[in-house]
Amino acid sequence: MSQTFEDNENIPARARPSRKYPWAILVVIVLFVVIPFLSWYGSWFGRPLSDSKMTEYLHDQSKPRNVQHALAQLGNRIIDRDQAVKQFYPDVIAASHHPQAEVRMTAAWVMGQDNSEENFHSALRPMLQDPNPGVRHNAALGLVRFGDSSGRPELIAMLEPYSVRAESSGIVELIIKEEGTAIAANGPVARVKKDDGATIEIRSPEAARVESLLVQSGNRVEAQKELITLAPSTEQVWEALRALYVIGQPEDIPHVQRYTRPIAAMPDSVLKQAASTIEAIRGRAAAAQ
Repeated sequence: MSQTFEDNENIPARARPSRKYPWAILVVIVLFVVIPFLSWYGSWFGRPLSDSKMTEYLHDQSKPRNVQHALAQLGNRIIDRDQAVKQFYPDVIAASHHPQAEVRMTAAWVMGQDNSEENFHSALRPMLQDPNPGVRHNAALGLVRFGDSSGRPELIAMLEPYSVRAESSGIVELIIKEEGTAIAANGPVARVKKDDGATIEIRSPEAARVESLLVQSGNRVEAQKELITLAPSTEQVWEALRALYVIGQPEDIPHVQRYTRPIAAMPDSVLKQAASTIEAIRGRAAAAQ
């Protein structure tokens, strides 16, 4: 027989649904939703900035991500042909000397968006000597927009696998365990515990994919020992191929040809772009004869 509403009076207190602290449950639910949203919104580069906020962010010495945010916004406004952003161009050039590589990398990308600004052209050339490969690569891509081929060696480097090396002697621990794993830019790949007990974390300078693991966790390695070979990301290869389509030379063809054949994790669009790039290089060479 079903129990009536009045029968609830006979249910022991422990068996009745608790009505205590419903507000506490609501607060917990809200915190789980609101805090991640605020964290994401605060770090989202797509959030529009007013001109006053742009100035504030570009000069923020304590939060590099704020500088990146402002630079990303400026780049998008340049693409949208907003002439008002020219007032911030000196700040973009100043950001190319920022101590954080991620900021310099973004500044190089921004300067490549306006190939009518000769000051950007001049600022990009020294960035080809930057110690960070991501900065050099963005500078090389930006220079192509100016018809400048001085970054061609970096474009070739963008197509090649590269080794991550131990920064000090010690016991290595691989964070990445499997070949083929995708890694984000600045993502950790290994740690080395030095003889004095200090631990150094080694990161990937750019987005990449693990091509081969060259050591095993627990082994002792010496400084500059190769630990992992990384293959360039699809986006990096795509951008390099497009740039070489414009400025590539016949001697670059062997570096491009490897992408005319199927490669794990590379889409067909990359194979087609590689073939188009080779055709364009050969066409320029024939026209120059």
